[in-house]
Amino acid sequence: MAELAALSYQPGNTRLHRFDVRLKLVALVMISLTTVKASVLGLALATLLVFAAAVNTRLALHRLLSELRYFVVLLVFVWMARALTVAGEPVVSLAFLTVSREGLVLGAFICWRLALVVLLGALLVTTSRSADIRAAIEWFLKPVPLVPHKRIGTMIGLMVRFIPVVFDQTYEIMEAQRARGVENRKNPFYRLPRLLNPMLRKTFMRADELAVAMEARCFTENRTDPVFETSASDWLTIGAVSLFCTAMYIA
Repeated sequence: MAELAALSYQPGNTRLHRFDVRLKLVALVMISLTTVKASVLGLALATLLVFAAAVNTRLALHRLLSELRYFVVLLVFVWMARALTVAGEPVVSLAFLTVSREGLVLGAFICWRLALVVLLGALLVTTSRSADIRAAIEWFLKPVPLVPHKRIGTMIGLMVRFIPVVFDQTYEIMEAQRARGVENRKNPFYRLPRLLNPMLRKTFMRADELAVAMEARCFTENRTDPVFETSASDWLTIGAVSLFCTAMYIA
């Protein structure tokens, strides 16, 4: 379990840990939306910011990349799909397949943006308690009529807390299969279903156990709302993020 703690809350006293979680969510949305229209320079600035924040919060990037290796594989598939489907100057032509230069560039930009959004989400999860994230979401949704804000906040809070549990179960299944010689099977189409099926089954079983445990403890959504406090440094930080997003957009 210690090897799979990169996507769980990491206690600390950094500026990002002390940052009001409501403004932290706003900053996450602002930067994520800005990356959609950002140029190469803007994405480079966002990358520098993310890595600086990761170093400051001591986020274990090597363990994070290890946990997200299947996401990296997905990014490779997205990149190749764009390279094969976008028309442009051909780089490689093989029978019915043509890799275009424009497709490679566009796919690289898409993968870059997706990777930045995932890293920003990882920073949010590792520097914010799941209870604080749940409370912040409830605070944002509370003024919206006909929206069960407490139920939605509880669901998202449980989802955030389940992320390291799912990775832990996946690691256990992979280790059990490795001990039984699954690596002798080089075909990924054979190995992937045999990893996903028990992983999904164990995840749903844990979810059922959690639901039963919550019912046994008389869990209710009508709980006391936490009191948020926003300091002057929090407002200065969100102002700096706004200026940074503006610089990313016009860069």
